[in-house]
Amino acid sequence: MTMKTIDPGVKQAFAERLFGDVLGMFNLAGVYLGETLGLYEAMRDGRAVNAPELAARASIAPRYAREWLEHQAANGVLALEADSDDPDGRRFALPSEHAEVLANPDDLDFLAWLGRGGVATFSRLPDVAEAFRTGGGVSWEQFGDPMRRTQGDANRPLFLHALAQDYLAAIPDVHARLVEGARVAEIGHGMGWAAIGIARAYPNVTIDGYDIDAPSVAAARENARSHGVEDRVRFTAADVADADTTEGSYDLVTAFECIHDMPRPVEALRAMRTMVAPGGAVIVMDERAEERFTAPASDVDRFLYGFSLLVCLPDGLSHEASVGTGTVMRPATFERYAMEAGFARVEILDALEHPFFRFYRLHP
Repeated sequence: MTMKTIDPGVKQAFAERLFGDVLGMFNLAGVYLGETLGLYEAMRDGRAVNAPELAARASIAPRYAREWLEHQAANGVLALEADSDDPDGRRFALPSEHAEVLANPDDLDFLAWLGRGGVATFSRLPDVAEAFRTGGGVSWEQFGDPMRRTQGDANRPLFLHALAQDYLAAIPDVHARLVEGARVAEIGHGMGWAAIGIARAYPNVTIDGYDIDAPSVAAARENARSHGVEDRVRFTAADVADADTTEGSYDLVTAFECIHDMPRPVEALRAMRTMVAPGGAVIVMDERAEERFTAPASDVDRFLYGFSLLVCLPDGLSHEASVGTGTVMRPATFERYAMEAGFARVEILDALEHPFFRFYRLHP
């Protein structure tokens, strides 16, 4: 067997990269603790605290408070405002810019959910490994409420605040119909933030949401109540491919970041084509995967592959007769699904720019 020559520099660089990945993993673990225990919220006022003060504010043990504060400052998440030889005398502050990312769930840059999502994902790694061996899957139900909340919190700022105002409003005919009072259907609504955001931006619309996950439907109903739109937004536990919907009954039919998760995307898209009224619109938003596979990949594709490997593909394959799309659904794959569903044309809405999502308009 011919032995390949080892480049020490390349080997060292790769080892350093993996060590950096470990540092990032540990930092996300600290973020998980900070969000779960309310530590960022306790420091959101910007005032510097020491370990005993944070412990009292957040009702945690002082020794753990000290270790977390030092860990977060060592990683540049917190600022060391006053040093001291006495560990309990050191004072730490949460910079206001960091507070927006870590403690404001309505900020478009909110990312505290990454820690929770990482824990929810890694907790199921043994099940994913078994699915690799058997060809089976790990269902959304198995990932449980932490993953549901992660998905909901990840999309909440965009769906609740920017989706209607910045994206749907930029499609003239869709905007006009929504202003007049359209009847809207949302497929795969999750925690309900998109429907709620549309209802708040357009007070004349009524929205029917469909999702197969009963706990998500219950959470979406509660979210609609808490945001005062429960009289115009209705959520139903149903697979849209099998749902009893009236043909041609909706002015706008939407699916936001969910087609790639569906075991039967063609059937879902076919149902959406049936549901839309003559002259209505079908809008789909899904991941902005690169048009072609490349290696090494862009940061966005790397991020998408992480979720696909550990969550979306295992969830998709937990259903019988699944096509197993995964998170990395490239435009050509989506267009093929849409054409098989009977749509005449797929239009990519290039004017609607987002770093992680691509908007499609499907023409019956």
